[in-house]
Amino acid sequence: MSSHEVPQTLMVGGFRTRRSFGFGGLSKTGTMVAVALLTAEGLIGTQVPLSLLVTIPVTLAVFGLAASKRHGMPALSYYWARFVWKRVARYDATSYRRLLLPHPYALDLPGVGASSTLIRATDPTTNRAVGVVHDRSSGRMTITTLLNPGGSLMAPTSSVQGNIRTWSAVLDSMATDPQIKGASVTIQITPGAGEALGDDVKRRQDPDAPQLAKEVIGDLVRTTPYATASVAPWMSVSVDPSESASPPVDLAEQVAEALRVVDGLDLTGTGTDIERRATDIDLRRIVRSAYDPTVFNARDAEFADLSWSECGPQAADDEWQEYAHDAGVSISWVLREMPRRPVPYSVLLPLLAPGRFQRRITLSYRVLDPLEGEAVVEREISNAHDRARATQEVKGRAKHSQAADLKKSQKAAAEVADGAQVVDWTLRVTATARRAEDLPNLRQELDRAVKATRSLRFRPAFGAQASTFAAGLPIGFNPLVKD
Repeated sequence: MSSHEVPQTLMVGGFRTRRSFGFGGLSKTGTMVAVALLTAEGLIGTQVPLSLLVTIPVTLAVFGLAASKRHGMPALSYYWARFVWKRVARYDATSYRRLLLPHPYALDLPGVGASSTLIRATDPTTNRAVGVVHDRSSGRMTITTLLNPGGSLMAPTSSVQGNIRTWSAVLDSMATDPQIKGASVTIQITPGAGEALGDDVKRRQDPDAPQLAKEVIGDLVRTTPYATASVAPWMSVSVDPSESASPPVDLAEQVAEALRVVDGLDLTGTGTDIERRATDIDLRRIVRSAYDPTVFNARDAEFADLSWSECGPQAADDEWQEYAHDAGVSISWVLREMPRRPVPYSVLLPLLAPGRFQRRITLSYRVLDPLEGEAVVEREISNAHDRARATQEVKGRAKHSQAADLKKSQKAAAEVADGAQVVDWTLRVTATARRAEDLPNLRQELDRAVKATRSLRFRPAFGAQASTFAAGLPIGFNPLVKD
């Protein structure tokens, strides 16, 4: 895809990764644990000096791994996750096989979706059916809105600026509503939408047409399935009805309260149009077709009688770097670190371009309330200042990166003081192939798309492929939202 020049006014910044203050690259908690262990080993060594020959090297090796990085994460966390995954895989805990039980027994969705259930309700404002996903463990309700985004590459700069400001206002409204716990925006791109067009052209082609016209049409039919795609965007909002001033008692009142809260989010002016609230059939289609891409274009009638558990996989294997399920195998990548510089508003364009494989890009949000956001930025300023001061005392001056990070944290605090909100966010990408043999091509295509962004860095969701896959579906799971 060709690049285009983006005005400075359409660059988005203010990103920063939270960092605690610790010694030698350790976090604050890691530093405290290291000091406690070394102190305990010193006390034991006064009684059994030879024990230090074993305990000191082991401790230093462990905390050396904790301080070093692998794939952007602490090496100790990476190797520990690898060890745990191998251990559970040995007992087939990473494999799922759906059982057939007689009525009225039923199974839940696997993994992180086990506590969810689908409710068919009626939106009182439109009198239309709407699907609500209820998390039975936390009581949260998740409502999904189907979107119809408009293109902005050809839009005037002022229009795009207005869309960005309006979306910022939507996030601000989330911060002031304690019932909204989190939100996610997902765009699913399914290639091959041109195949139906090719069949239609073949039926309507005139056999007496000139040969040149036939050749041109034939070339277009062959290339169209690889150049077009079906785009399905949606936004899911998680609401806790019990946070209202008068908490609803029964389930019907909780659903009504959740719908009222979501109706209060006005997306007008954000560059997208609301198509409608997702119905229970829409949710079944999205979830089922994610696990089995072959049913993506099936008729609504084929999803109407599916139970919520039947929307999940019939069989699935959660591998270290891929997730095999029904008629496909998927790989999920997560954002490795926050962008270090302002990014253009169109930074995700290479990821949204049609390719050979189905792809889902999910932006997850948790907007902190004003008091929590202020406390976070103040703590980050203190941590950044302490890191710079500690380095200066040891080396005579702070690192340039530390000084720049301190300025960035101070700038964030100034913006919060002026009314800006602090947002926890992350980005996930899931790509699905029909056959395991296509995995090398799938990884290559995804890697090229990520590199084309020039600003974002990803890594595989090691040992968490199934949960990352589910985070892109409208089933009420948002890892940023804590119980």
